Amino acid sequence: MRKHRRAKAVEAELDITAFMNLMIVLVPILLLGMVFSRITVIDVTLPEGAAGEPDQELQQLELIIREEGMRVDYPSGVLLKKIPRNDEGAQDFALLSLVLQEVKRQLTERGIEKRDITLLPEPEVDYQTIVSAMDTVRSFKALVAASAVDAALFPDISFGQAPEAEPEVMP
Repeated sequence: MRKHRRAKAVEAELDITAFMNLMIVLVPILLLGMVFSRITVIDVTLPEGAAGEPDQELQQLELIIREEGMRVDYPSGVLLKKIPRNDEGAQDFALLSLVLQEVKRQLTERGIEKRDITLLPEPEVDYQTIVSAMDTVRSFKALVAASAVDAALFPDISFGQAPEAEPEVMP
């Protein structure tokens, strides 16, 4: 009878030093190379008239954006201020901000708390102009205690289609 000898089983150690070295180098490189992006969501609402109350008299503040300039109406359809393009041929968002600040001030003096505005761009208006208009109507930089802060203008933005342009009357 033959005896079977078994070889002693040697427990192998798991060597993970190479893997750990890789992780020590790889993790900081991945973290440094990561692009930190900030996603901003802008809430957009339907105009008040879309809710189905046709008999309610609307005092809607509107910004009509055309290729030749912008127009602020309050109430709907009544011209407050026409804002032509500036000297460089771009939309004058600085003047728009000043006009909206004055509208907000006058409405507040009358006791009207207005937070909504309707943007009415023409179909030809480019996307960047619409986004810049949204940024301008939402807030403006104000100085409070020697530091610049964003003061709210009309943060509740809704969209519509621009009405047909009236033909210019030559004097």
